[in-house]
Parts: sequence; C-alpha cells; structure tokens
Amino acid sequence: MPKTILMLATFGIELVEVGGTLALHAQAGDHVHAAVLLSRPEYRPEVQQAAQVLGIKSVRFLDFNYGEVMPDPPSKVRLVRLLREVRPEIVITQDPEHVTHDLDPDRRLAMLLYLESLAVAGRDWRIEECGGLAPTPIPAIYYMWAERPNCVVDIGATFQLKARALAGMPRQLVFIARAMKERMGEKILREVVPNYSECKDEPALGLALHHQIDRANALYHGIVGHSGAGLAEAFRYQGQFKLDKLL
Repeated sequence: MPKTILMLATFGIELVEVGGTLALHAQAGDHVHAAVLLSRPEYRPEVQQAAQVLGIKSVRFLDFNYGEVMPDPPSKVRLVRLLREVRPEIVITQDPEHVTHDLDPDRRLAMLLYLESLAVAGRDWRIEECGGLAPTPIPAIYYMWAERPNCVVDIGATFQLKARALAGMPRQLVFIARAMKERMGEKILREVVPNYSECKDEPALGLALHHQIDRANALYHGIVGHSGAGLAEAFRYQGQFKLDKLL
C-alpha cells in the first residue's frame, strides 16, 4: 500500500537536501507532500520546480514571517490543521538536536512548533479551530541532518535527480555562494570546489559548492560509513524501531 509522506521544512532548500529519499518514495508510488514554513514569494517558483523534479505531489507555503515564529496556539492550529488534512504516515523534519546550534533564523522555535503540533495532532485538541478534522496520530517521524543518525537511505539511484532539482534554484544558490564566500573566503573555496575557475557567476558557484557538500555528505553516510550504501542520506528515527525479527 502506498504511504503518505509529509516533508515539514523550515526553508525550501530542505526539500532538496533530502531529495534523494523523497524521489525514491515518489518513484515507488508513495504520496509525497511538502510544507514550507518560511519562503519569500520570489523563491517559491523555484521551490515548486524543485518539488516537481523530485516527484513531490504538492507544496504548501505556510506564510510564517522571519523572526516571528512562535510555538503559540494560533501557530499550532495552522500546523495541526495541515497534519489532519494530509494525514501523513511519515513526517520528515529537522533534527531537534541539530537546530539548537544552527544560527539560521527561527529554527529553534520552529522545531518546538513542529514537535508540539505533532504531539497534539493525534489528540482531541481544538477540533473546530482546526477545520473540524479528526485527530491523526503520526506513526513515524524521521529527523534529517541528524546529530546521531540511526538509519540511512541509499540514494545512488536518485542522486543525479537531486542535483537536477538543486540546479533549478538559482536564488538559493546565489545565497549559498555569497554566504560561503563571506564565511570561508575565496582561497578555501578554491580548494573545496575543483572547478572554481569555471564558475562564471554566483549561481554556478553555489551549485558547484552545494554539489560538493551533498556528495561529501552522501559518501560519508554511505561508503565511508560502511553502511552498505554507496551514496546515502542519513536520518534519526524518533523512538525505537519495532521489528518482528532481527533484520
């Protein structure tokens, strides 16, 4: 039976960061959806395009404001209504441990909002305010960019698709190029990006840089980590795996 999966992202780039896994599920016939908490209007067509490349069925932009995310009841109503509408069997979102030292805006409070909303979505909390929809428990939660991953997905078959989705996000790539130039300096970037001299503009540099990051991460959790995969995306499953017998 096909599963319903919801990617709960703070920023649109996260769809691509686990794009190999999302694409595998879409290709297997699962219903893959995404919701983005923070996305400026000018970025949204690129996020939609990347989602289409990966096979994501729908993307919802939740219209929260930068610097104003709070795990308050009105915000939870918006998230809980989404969860009860989509009724996902799997939710993918950021790792709570990782976001505590991530200096991107709003990540820490966004994580509290997600976890509180996931907790009450399956209970009889504010039924009418959430559209009169029945409660829905979330059977499985997986954290991306996990500090302590406990499972990996082999994305060798979809790694190039992930790269193609990223290439369609030039605004995001410009942001990455500028941020890394400022943080690391050109000398280091030349060491990180083998074809640095061939990158004629900021989108090209951002693409080359992010490709190196994605490849290094996938190799680390794949062949380097002796996981049995070549290229992999790593996750932490919330709770414990229930097995009928040892795998």
